[in-house]
Amino acid sequence: MRIAGVVRTAAVAVACSAVLTSCGGSGDGGGGAAHSPQGGGRAANRPAADFQRIPDIGDRLRSRIPKNARQVVAVYGEGENSAVSTVVLYTKQGGTWKKERSWPAHNGKKGWTRNHRENDKRSPVGVFTLTDAGGVLADPGSGLPYTRTASLQAPHYWPRTHWHDFDYVIAIDYNRVPGTPPNDPTRPQGQAKGGSIWLHMDHGSGTSGCVSLSKSGMRHLLRALDPKQHPVVVMGDRAALKV
Repeated sequence: MRIAGVVRTAAVAVACSAVLTSCGGSGDGGGGAAHSPQGGGRAANRPAADFQRIPDIGDRLRSRIPKNARQVVAVYGEGENSAVSTVVLYTKQGGTWKKERSWPAHNGKKGWTRNHRENDKRSPVGVFTLTDAGGVLADPGSGLPYTRTASLQAPHYWPRTHWHDFDYVIAIDYNRVPGTPPNDPTRPQGQAKGGSIWLHMDHGSGTSGCVSLSKSGMRHLLRALDPKQHPVVVMGDRAALKV
């Protein structure tokens, strides 16, 4: 049974430039090939499949998935230098993993990296916990603690296609303090390692390091992810994931 999310109502006092530079582009209209329009990207309507192991995830990353994790959001990037990817939600039932839903998605406009740096326009490869969510819009029924705050609003000097990027956000625990709102600026590994890496809404092209998918996909993930199931994201280009 999913536990209703905790809604944080107080806005976090963070300057827009500090929060948004790592996620959703720098206002240049994005890069990378168009893949799905804002609000598009329907989930694939295929029968659920069961797997003993999460498909196409090799021993290196599989060993980093916590033993108690029973929800995995897998992000399969098309290539090391590609901004096109697919997001798949798996849940563990007994000893098997069930593929629940999948969505077309985007990642960093320059692709993927195992050594993410601030403003490199690449998404970090790895396994990261998912502990917090938020957005400009009201909580849609999130299982994760949810912070609604106008400070996440994308600036309107960005292209109009980017204005709704942060209507819904799920924080990826890369270089951040788990258990804090997505726009908390604390970066334990230092500013040079980048941060503000999120799952958020898609604008039809690559991001500055985040992973983006449709509004319906974000709403589904927000409602499905349950802290008691210890959800994580496993993300990277397909070659890096298979190692």
